[in-house]
Amino acid sequence: MKLPYAEPFRIKMVEEIRQSTREEREQWLKEANYNLFNLKSSQVFIDLLTDSGTGAMSDRQWGALMTGDESYAGSRSFEQLQNTVEKITGFKYLLPTHQGRAAENVLFSVLVKEGNVVPGNSHFDTTKGHIEFRKAHAVDCTIDEAFDINDLHPFKGNINLEKLEEIYKSHPKENIPFCLITITCNSSGGQPVSLENMKAVRELSNRYGIPVFFDSARFAENAYFIKKREKGQENRSIKEICKEIFSYGDGMTMSSKKDGLVNIGGFIALNSEETFRKASNFTIIYEGFITYGGMAGRDMAALAVGLDEATEFAYLESRISQVEYLGNKLIEYGIPVQKPIGGHAVFIDSLNFLPNVSRAEYPAQTLGLEIYKEAGIRTVEIGTLLADRDPETRENRYPKLELVRLAIPRRTYTNNHMDYIAAGIKNVYERRDEISKGYKITWEPDLLRHFTVQLEEA
Repeated sequence: MKLPYAEPFRIKMVEEIRQSTREEREQWLKEANYNLFNLKSSQVFIDLLTDSGTGAMSDRQWGALMTGDESYAGSRSFEQLQNTVEKITGFKYLLPTHQGRAAENVLFSVLVKEGNVVPGNSHFDTTKGHIEFRKAHAVDCTIDEAFDINDLHPFKGNINLEKLEEIYKSHPKENIPFCLITITCNSSGGQPVSLENMKAVRELSNRYGIPVFFDSARFAENAYFIKKREKGQENRSIKEICKEIFSYGDGMTMSSKKDGLVNIGGFIALNSEETFRKASNFTIIYEGFITYGGMAGRDMAALAVGLDEATEFAYLESRISQVEYLGNKLIEYGIPVQKPIGGHAVFIDSLNFLPNVSRAEYPAQTLGLEIYKEAGIRTVEIGTLLADRDPETRENRYPKLELVRLAIPRRTYTNNHMDYIAAGIKNVYERRDEISKGYKITWEPDLLRHFTVQLEEA
């Protein structure tokens, strides 16, 4: 008999979570102005709001916390992190930050100017926010297959080279600070980018003299998909694939709260000494001294271990297999999801799930609220609320996909939890025809509205 798959870890500590009643949840949503970000964690049974900083650290990481060096400058923990990052990515220069959006803020303060154009593959919310805050423009060059949830293209995060070259041809070189490759591509459903595509983007960008940077929050998961799906990569280690990935870039930003397996932290890694020196000034202004940048020494030590663990195949197979398990359960129940299943989350197509809810009434947000009311599961909208308003016309931007993301924390929940999630969503799906009204905005900020927007029933 073939032995079944088992997780390559055992559980050493648990945390109690409480189930609530539907009546409680409906009242809590009203008090939260129908914004899932406003719920207290104690009001959530299974939290799929994000996979950012919500995972469980290993015994090796907890041990590293105890040996962290808290020296203000030149700490031993910084050296450990710098050596690990260079070993995995090949980038020589490192600037720690307190999280990924801080890394974007520092780097973009150097590189992005008013009127610039930044092409890439479906920039995520904070990335686009940092670009538009500087009165520049993010241009999506993702392949068209990414926007067909039933297309089984193995690398839906890929950049369309014709779209990218059109941007390069139609704008002066000095107006394009870099091309940004997001791995995996969160906004298109946690979809990977192939090595072949990265290399082609690098070669095209070289012809036009444009640098290439990576948004690398989930780079290890991307490397796993390359190993599993790309011809000729099956016998390479994850670390070997990662080294090649970053060989096609000039630098990277990292939210370490994802594939770094820590609860806080981020960094910028670069090849250019000139860019490093300019970014160092902004690091000192915004974050802290250049060898800690908003991170405690103990957190840098845990991150160095986490990066090493996250780039091992056994861990990645366990992590991504659980996401796939949930996705397949939902498909079994007839629920429309982005296919193939992504690396860190399952993405539900709310337009097919709730066809009776107008796009002007935010169907993805409506679905997320219904899932919470049904089962106490917190998800997040990746749709019109997140797409925000056009900075010039102030009209809603309607993305091609209106998704609800079920982001799975790393090493945190069991497959019993996945079964519970799938059953809760199935219950909502079975009464979908009864849901015809969505929500309307009563207050919103000027930028990144989905975090703090207030809503009421339409």
